[in-house]
Amino acid sequence: MAYVAKCTSSPPTPTTLPNPPLSSSAAAAATNFVSPPTSQQSSTPVAVVLSPCAACKILRRRCIEKCVLAPYFPPTEPLKFTIAHRVFGASNIIKFLQELPECQRTDAVSSMVYEANARVRDPVYGSAGAICQLQTQVSELQAQLAKARAEVANMQQQQANLLALICMEMKQSAEPLWASHLADTTCFLDDATLSAPWEPLWT
Repeated sequence: MAYVAKCTSSPPTPTTLPNPPLSSSAAAAATNFVSPPTSQQSSTPVAVVLSPCAACKILRRRCIEKCVLAPYFPPTEPLKFTIAHRVFGASNIIKFLQELPECQRTDAVSSMVYEANARVRDPVYGSAGAICQLQTQVSELQAQLAKARAEVANMQQQQANLLALICMEMKQSAEPLWASHLADTTCFLDDATLSAPWEPLWT
């Protein structure tokens, strides 16, 4: 009876060769390699989040694309709309802006914000109180200016009078000197006249 010899030895394992070392440029290229974006990533739309304007944020309503208040009340200036809304009200502000052309709306908003600030500072007179105060200051400054001009004119007149007095004194002091000089010259001429008859005796 023949026995079949069983091979108990394990099959030969394949030998793996070590990878050759990469150069520095190849290693850098392998490190910087980025897998290309998949079609799913490239087709995903980017969500853009728009911040509502300060008016809509304070009123807690949705800020639409053509919001009338958005160009004049940005989200970074909430106090600007808060003061204007406290005095005029949001509905009145919107009504005012809709009745004006776009070229005048910026000035109108600035005027409303200024008047609202004045009304908060002075609830009785508002901007009229500020105008009266400025007019009083202008009147006081004009009075001070007129007084200063009068003082300058007075000083100029005093200076002119002083110069005239100095010139007059100089003229008066020069006249006696000229008279004494003329007297000395006359005496010299008289002596010469008296000595003239005696000249033949000496020759």
